[in-house]
Amino acid sequence: MPAIDRNATVAEIVTAHAVTARIFQKHRIDFCCHGDVSVAEACRPRALDPDTVFAELEASLPQANGDEDPRALSTFALVARIVDRHHAYLRRTLPFLEPLAHKVASVHGDHNPRLLGVRDAFLELAAALEPHLDHEEAVLFPALLSPAPDREILRKELEGMMSDHLQVGALLERIRALSEGFTVPEWGCRSYRVLMSELETLETDVLRHVHLENHVLMPRFAGRATAEARG
Repeated sequence: MPAIDRNATVAEIVTAHAVTARIFQKHRIDFCCHGDVSVAEACRPRALDPDTVFAELEASLPQANGDEDPRALSTFALVARIVDRHHAYLRRTLPFLEPLAHKVASVHGDHNPRLLGVRDAFLELAAALEPHLDHEEAVLFPALLSPAPDREILRKELEGMMSDHLQVGALLERIRALSEGFTVPEWGCRSYRVLMSELETLETDVLRHVHLENHVLMPRFAGRATAEARG
């Protein structure tokens, strides 16, 4: 098993070793929209010891279970993975979580007012994600897979995608902060526990989804000739 490249960016490490995403997520290190920094740079604002983080990253490698390198996928296969795995997950999960977030906020909001903020941030997240998925499937992905893609359209669409991702990342961070890291107090009911667990799973999936789009899909088209970039 190859060691972690200590000169690589956070995003490059996750691309090469998908299993390391959970370590960065645990330490609230952004490997998606702000992943183009070294581990040492990412650790500085959080007062983390880079050597300790690298030790955790390297300890996670045996758990990779032969994860496929997404860079080896054709563009068509990569888009299909994003739609079939990540878009499908969100289309199932967002409608399930909405009534649950309302219920937990209604029942326990007086005891823990932060739950009202969790509910509101989740509703904002769902309102941002649902049209984003539709637009990617109807406009962005067909443009990327076109035999003769228009560079100006691609530029505008990729800029829009990045803007959406920044908004989503900020909302995920807000939900994590308001939920105090998805913790459940001793008095939390089953619905409370399910909501926190599902929100953490949602965060995990969305971060990996955004990482694939920002750091595997987008570089095939941004800043290079379209004819050379298609997978």
